[in-house]
Amino acid sequence: MKVQWFTLLSLSLLLNGCAKNTYQSKTDIIAPESDLIEAITPAARDHEWAKKRHESKLKRINEGDVTLLMIGDSITHGWEGRPKNPKDSKGGKEVWDRYYGHRKAVNLGYGGDRTQNVLWRLQHGEVDGITPKLAVIMIGTNNTKVLDPAKDTALGIKHIIRELHSRVPETKILLLAIFPRGVGPDDAKRQRNNEVNGIISGYADNESVFFLNINEQFLDDERTLLIEAMPDLLHPNQKGYQIWAEAMEPKVAELLRDEAVQAE
Repeated sequence: MKVQWFTLLSLSLLLNGCAKNTYQSKTDIIAPESDLIEAITPAARDHEWAKKRHESKLKRINEGDVTLLMIGDSITHGWEGRPKNPKDSKGGKEVWDRYYGHRKAVNLGYGGDRTQNVLWRLQHGEVDGITPKLAVIMIGTNNTKVLDPAKDTALGIKHIIRELHSRVPETKILLLAIFPRGVGPDDAKRQRNNEVNGIISGYADNESVFFLNINEQFLDDERTLLIEAMPDLLHPNQKGYQIWAEAMEPKVAELLRDEAVQAE
């Protein structure tokens, strides 16, 4: 009788332990791509200008007839010009008009955006109801600015690609390496961007996702950033946008299957 009681007690404890372990496996173990990683957690911008820009972009997207998307942060935003910067009010506007004005292009760049902000925008209408041929993505330098680990930023970019695949599955993606920043190669943020670029270069399958690194175009032989192209060591000026457009044009024309714009 004592043996039976001990056996039943042992079995009860074993079953309780298993139940406890099962519960822990469902609730306590954090998945590698957990929402605890800020770079992959969609987040809206609370700035009034960002809300207005989002509304404006939704209006344009709702009109349809979009062939090319440019997705990113202030570096992409600057294709529309920099009216608040008296030293470079044109920004990339004239270059944009020449290279992309005839291509039914829409600029989805927002100053200050990080990967999580792009995810939110994609989930809130900015690609709804359209079938662009190509989406160009460059994002992540603002994640670097707030010292996100390179692997987290790269994971955020992977989630953006997944989001686009889900919402516009026929659209090809041209993923750009994050541009260099800072004076020289020892700049810590440039080095972190380089780490991200090393990871995201592996996302290309050369069927639906293509990777392009044009960073050498912005550096001299000593890998110092060209001040005449990025005066603030981060954002291109008109010359910088010209360099960007010329370097990217062969791949853009190839993926759009149209005629390449010739450099002036």
